[in-house]
This record gives sequence, C-alpha cells and structure tokens, in this order.
Amino acid sequence: MSLGEVPLRVVAISAGLSEPSATRMLADRAVQSTTQRLRQSGRNAEARIIELAPIAADIAHALVGGLQSPVLQEAVDALAHADGIIVSTPVYKAGISGLFKSFIDLLDNDLLIAKPVILASTAGSERHAMVVDDHLRPLFAFMRTIPVPTSLFAAPDDWAKPTTSQRIERATGELAALIESGVGARIAEGGWGNYQHSFGGRASRAARSGTDVDLATDLMRLARGGR
Repeated sequence: MSLGEVPLRVVAISAGLSEPSATRMLADRAVQSTTQRLRQSGRNAEARIIELAPIAADIAHALVGGLQSPVLQEAVDALAHADGIIVSTPVYKAGISGLFKSFIDLLDNDLLIAKPVILASTAGSERHAMVVDDHLRPLFAFMRTIPVPTSLFAAPDDWAKPTTSQRIERATGELAALIESGVGARIAEGGWGNYQHSFGGRASRAARSGTDVDLATDLMRLARGGR
C-alpha cells in the first residue's frame, strides 16, 4: 500500500432511533467487514457512519424550508465522495423508516450515480424480511446506484444465527469487489454527460457557476435559440 494512496471511502447511513440500536449494529458489522476486506487486499480504507437520529431536526427543516444546515451538508458531501455506501434502516409498519426516506429525499438525483451500495434493514419480526428488497432496492435503482446482489436483514432472533454472519460476509465481499474494481466510477465518468444534473447541486461534479455549464450540448443550443 502506497503512503500517498488516496483512501477508499466507505460511508454508512444508519436510521436507527433506539440506544443501543440494532440498525446501527448491522451497519457497524457491514462497515467493519467491508473495510477489513479492503485492507486485507492491500488497499487503504476509511469509514464513516452517518447517524440520522441526531440530525432529524435538520432534515425536517431542510424538507420544509429548503435550506440545509452545515452538519447536513457535511453528511451529503460525505456520500457524494464515497466509494461505497451501506444503508441500514429499521422497518416500521411494513415500510422503511420515514426519517431515512426523508433524508434520501433531500439528495440530488445525481448524487449517487453508479455508487456500489449494500441495502440493509432491521425489524422486530421476520415477517418484514422482504421490505429491504421491496422498498430499498427500487428506491436505490431510482437513484441509479449499483446495489450489491445480497441484501441484509436482521430480526431479533437472527443475530445468533450463523447464517446472518455468512450473509454479511457475502454482501460485504460483493461491495468490496465492486469498490476495488472501480467499475462504478468508470460508469459515472463515461455517462456523466448523458444524465440530468441539478445546477448548484452537491454531486461531486455538479455545475455550480456559469463557467461550469457546457454550452455546447443540444439542450443548451436550443435554450440559446439555436437548432
């Protein structure tokens, strides 16, 4: 590993509300396993976990007023520059956390393009096991991410089962392989000009001033009265 190597960044989102939180515990285990795999392969890796409960008021104010606080902007920027993402949400009333969905609603549609993602959820009953695939997978398909094939779910009885650890190892192996391959970055780079982007957004390559705007595109030529 080169001392000057830019570390691979793994960012997790945890929407758990209780203390201790099973949702946070699932995120912690996935983060630890992913970074360990990356380091074992000789890569420099760093991790960050974004807890949504402490910034719930900031999320609500941003949804209503449209202005993001510095702490919320910092969380969004961490996702924008992540090489791999892990999302972990509790299930309430057969659906994902409203806090989690509210946070995702604040993200620019182009913020997570082609980023590899582990989808995870926790619940009080195994009856909710399919919520992670029924709700999270379509949501992150809309965000144009690359969800790994294996999703994670844990009900109270699952923590003592060896199959839970095996599933975590499988999912994090998939995430680490996607991160190391760099395929997400190549997809985003190759197709960036063909996606719709928010001017002034927080995506890492978002146009934030007039000099950032490509005036040679067909859309911009039409906007200027050309053909």
